[in-house]
Amino acid sequence: MSRQYSSVGVPLAVATAFVVMILMTAEAQEVNLQMIVPTGEAPAGEAREVKLQNPVERTPGPVIDPFVLELQERTFRFFWDTANSENGLVPDRYPTPSYSSIAAVGFGLTTYPIGVERGYITRQQAQQRVLTTLRFLSKAPQGADARGAAGHRGFFYHFLDMKTGERFEDSELSTVDTAILLAGALFCQSYFTGSDPEEVEIRALVDEIYRRVDWRWAQPKAPAISLGWSPEEGFLRYDWRGYNEAMLVYLLALGSPSFPVGLDAWSEWTSTYDKQWGTVFGQEFLSFPPLFGHQYTHVWTDLRDIRDPYMKRRGLDYFENSRRAVYAQQAYAVANPRRCRDYGATVWGITASDGPADVEIEDASGPRRFRTYTARGIDPTGKHDDCTLAPTAVVASMPFAPELVIPTTLEMHRRFGQHIYSKYGFLDAFNRTFIFDVPLRHGRRIPDFGWVAGDYLGIDQGAMLAMIENYRSALVWRVMRKNPYLRRGLEQAGFSGGWLGGQ
Repeated sequence: MSRQYSSVGVPLAVATAFVVMILMTAEAQEVNLQMIVPTGEAPAGEAREVKLQNPVERTPGPVIDPFVLELQERTFRFFWDTANSENGLVPDRYPTPSYSSIAAVGFGLTTYPIGVERGYITRQQAQQRVLTTLRFLSKAPQGADARGAAGHRGFFYHFLDMKTGERFEDSELSTVDTAILLAGALFCQSYFTGSDPEEVEIRALVDEIYRRVDWRWAQPKAPAISLGWSPEEGFLRYDWRGYNEAMLVYLLALGSPSFPVGLDAWSEWTSTYDKQWGTVFGQEFLSFPPLFGHQYTHVWTDLRDIRDPYMKRRGLDYFENSRRAVYAQQAYAVANPRRCRDYGATVWGITASDGPADVEIEDASGPRRFRTYTARGIDPTGKHDDCTLAPTAVVASMPFAPELVIPTTLEMHRRFGQHIYSKYGFLDAFNRTFIFDVPLRHGRRIPDFGWVAGDYLGIDQGAMLAMIENYRSALVWRVMRKNPYLRRGLEQAGFSGGWLGGQ
């Protein structure tokens, strides 16, 4: 994959959904967690009662370790504090000066109702932040010109300028990142069900933004959906085919009330599944090396006990598939084919994340190829593993295998928290094996410890926060079951059983 660097040293790659990001050194400060005091959009006067048409039902959840509660609140604070209060855009990363990631905006929209349910902010504060974001996105210019627009044909560019909301440099128009934005917006649509003008407007704005996305245009090689498009080059070379995080793209494209793709799109999506099915470190499942591919669609979609035709044939659902992926990751760490420092039953978690440097170094175990931001994952050879671990790989897997995830989360904090845990929770990644005296793109090398990222990444923060909540209360899942567009997408894809009904 070729990489291009912007005039401010930002690496951009338009051929994949997740590209290399700003590389600068930034050290987060250790602070004590205090009660969140929201800033920027607190309404004046007394809070008014909001009448709900379909209030969220509350269900008793599991007993949660106090540290997990603290982690969730700190992670929420990332979105509340760092988003631009004028337009709702969320930075791709922080504290490194950054553009906005449209996917991070989608995760941000997902976090605000969670903040209401957990008492971090009021419902009125969440309303205003969501409205600020949606109003901006609805009015942001769209068009085919290379400059001056936030998107085209309803889709948004992967990265936007934090202030203007226009395309950042030569970022690609991204179908998957737009889908993540839409998922967050649809969650807000189904959460804010009140009759007051603010909540009515939220629902209308989400409908407007979702309906204008022209999914059919994004099928130059139909029935597949393209990764994206740019004004300079046209459609990207590759199309989305499973199995990975873009399952969400197809579900939202199938559920569209305005530009739905044909039913053959799902068959095209699953056409590569047999090549990805197999046994990986003792687990038989539909594999994808980085864990984020097993997490992102699950943030908004309750895939427990519902199956499409392919999974019916295999005899499991996608939730169980992700559970097996988590178990395979732990087994990989125990086997430790790359002989990474500290890997084991409670030290694991490989996914797309920041990393120390793009360099090959010889050590006692042989040559090692380290990388900065890349999609890491597991396979029998270990070729996608440079010993970099990402807390989001673990924490965002909490609903799938809490018996593995929670002990690992606690152990990471206990053993490494002094270096990897700070104001907004876990920093993006760390590498205990990287002890080499070479120039770093970003992050810091700590004597007797290794390398630690200097930033929090919006998409990684969002996945952790939302999946902690899905484990605690299934809030996002319960709300999204009511969304007619997601439900239609699932039904069009042939899902049935469980909460969807049917056989």
